[in-house]
Amino acid sequence: MIDGIESSSLAFKLAIGVLGLLVGSFLNVVIYRLPIMLERDWRRECRAFLGLDSATTVAEESFNLAVPGSQCPHCGKPIGVLENIPLLSYLHLRGRCSGCQTLITPRYPLVELLTAVLSFAVAARFGPTIPMLAALVLTWTLVALSFIDIDQQLLPDVITLPVLWLGLWLSVFNVFTDSQNSIIGAVAGYLILWMVYWLFKRLTGKEGMGYGDFKLLALLGAWLGWSYLPLIIILSSVVGALTGILMILLLRRDHRGPMPFGPYLAAAGWLALFWGDRLNALYLGWLAHT
Repeated sequence: MIDGIESSSLAFKLAIGVLGLLVGSFLNVVIYRLPIMLERDWRRECRAFLGLDSATTVAEESFNLAVPGSQCPHCGKPIGVLENIPLLSYLHLRGRCSGCQTLITPRYPLVELLTAVLSFAVAARFGPTIPMLAALVLTWTLVALSFIDIDQQLLPDVITLPVLWLGLWLSVFNVFTDSQNSIIGAVAGYLILWMVYWLFKRLTGKEGMGYGDFKLLALLGAWLGWSYLPLIIILSSVVGALTGILMILLLRRDHRGPMPFGPYLAAAGWLALFWGDRLNALYLGWLAHT
């Protein structure tokens, strides 16, 4: 009987992992297309604000998460259903377009695999529960935001704000934290980085981060509560600093160039979701002995 329960549990986790593969494939579409969609919307709004008539505007074909269909960016060959199976298609095609044989960036299968692994971990951590469903939504959101920020140095409000409100709503039911801690977490998360931003700008005359980072930390505060904010800030800052140093030393990257902070906040928030209590206890215990 125990073997049956364990095999059923493993099958459930694997099913969530497969779901993660499918969601990861969709996230690749969101990561690539959403910034383009937003840019087109901003251009239309600018033309409308400037009063440009339709004769001077440039016609744009429909472009959203569903249209046009996926195609090779080099030769324009449409990608069929069988060529769009997450991860397996990439392996079957050996990482090349079936039309022009151009190498396909490995980023696509890596995002799919990452989403699958993280989804499997969520299922293993929370089991078939409401918190698991919520944690999956948060995980997929953090993956999408991280890669959009890496590509565009942008954390879109159209993703961040609805998920922030979802975290506040979940706190009514004490899913990860209660409403008081959630509200304080959202407000404190925004204001902490907002104050850091303005202090840095006053001292250096430069902008050290974007407003999207404020909203992302507010999102994490809304989901997890204010007590996890110091841990998230410390983890993201340490990992971000070490990564930046390694990129400068190994990749000869210009230290004056922009470095997205969103992925480090997202990673720290995900770790806090899983092991926040333990990490906080270790941190507080270390402070007590210093």
